[in-house]
Amino acid sequence: MDNSGKEKEAIQLMADADKKVKSSGSFLGGMFGGGHHKVEEACEMYCRAANMFKMAKNWSAAGNAFCKTARLQMQLQNKHDCATSFIDAGNAYKKSDPNEAIKCLNAAIDIYTDMGRFTIAAKHHISIAEIYESELVDIEKAIAHYEQAADYYKGEESNSSANKCLLKVGAYCAQLEQYQKAIEIYEQVGANTMDNPLLKYSAKEYFFKAALCHFIVDELNAKIAVEKYEEMFPAFSDSRECKLLKKLLEAHEEQNSEAFTEAVKEFDSISRLDQWHTTLLLRIKKTIQGDEGDLK
Repeated sequence: MDNSGKEKEAIQLMADADKKVKSSGSFLGGMFGGGHHKVEEACEMYCRAANMFKMAKNWSAAGNAFCKTARLQMQLQNKHDCATSFIDAGNAYKKSDPNEAIKCLNAAIDIYTDMGRFTIAAKHHISIAEIYESELVDIEKAIAHYEQAADYYKGEESNSSANKCLLKVGAYCAQLEQYQKAIEIYEQVGANTMDNPLLKYSAKEYFFKAALCHFIVDELNAKIAVEKYEEMFPAFSDSRECKLLKKLLEAHEEQNSEAFTEAVKEFDSISRLDQWHTTLLLRIKKTIQGDEGDLK
């Protein structure tokens, strides 16, 4: 479907809305009143133009029109509508200009936190983190926004949403070799979930990840950590993850890279290890003397 007509119509609407805004602030507009009404009308026109730009897939123009809507709504003291327009602008800019999208989402977050709407603010911090992950590939900034989201969720007692954000942070910290921080997160989330009948199955996975991080730092630390997790969470002892850790610790102690690889292969044949686990296991294996550095 050809939406080029929509784009022309939107450009005209934007020009008409700009004129209305100018006249609302003029001397005559002020004298005869109606300035407020004109701003409201202009606001509506910008919003209609933004939606037409969206139909024409002109995302930058749509983002710009939504931003103009948001600024006028702020002028009219419509905080909630203003935040919604900044979110609309952010969603449009996501498709054309990730940095502009982040600016708009941050503007909305400022309004939501000011209104005490921390759950919504957290959700948009996640959106920003995802832009940093996939579009801008700035993992440090993605971590910061996931952490902020987790803090807001915790404050609102949304612990399961907070844990999801923290697990993202833990995974990235381990990749960036910030092992101590990753360990703290995995132990915290493991402890939070082990007493929950619906989530306790996942706890063994978090303790497994924490133990792998310990293992890279120091073999003895990993041994002590495994014993601690077994004591805290007896079900961990019977898990395949715990049995694998014990085999790996034994192979590492004997500096036996073949036994290490065999244990990993055996585990992987039943439960596939993802890229994250494989990366950490390779880092551990490289600390065995004379190792070739693969898991084949």
